[in-house]
Amino acid sequence: MNQAAAIARFEALASAVRLDVYRLLMREGPGGMVAGEIAAALELAPTNLSFHLKCLSRAGLVTVVQEGRYQRYRAHLPSMLEVLTYLTEECCGGAPELCAELATFSARLGAQAGKRG
Repeated sequence: MNQAAAIARFEALASAVRLDVYRLLMREGPGGMVAGEIAAALELAPTNLSFHLKCLSRAGLVTVVQEGRYQRYRAHLPSMLEVLTYLTEECCGGAPELCAELATFSARLGAQAGKRG
């Protein structure tokens, strides 16, 4: 991941609405939600939600699949893991033994992502 991609993802999550949408989709897991369900859960107007979903999609944080008349949105966990990796890849100045807790956490997240995918 490069800096520009990381910044785009951070900018997408810098909105309270988009952060709420992303966290809701993370809670929903691999089943995701259709836009109407998201709007109802967060009490958002559909037109307002559409704008925010497009932003999250462009940043690669959510995926969307057409299901008949509806679009199903899912949090894209690998994108978030890329951001975490980008933030921590130079952790502890090349002394990985100092980052044991971070490595354990990262491995646990990766294992959880594998079970969901």
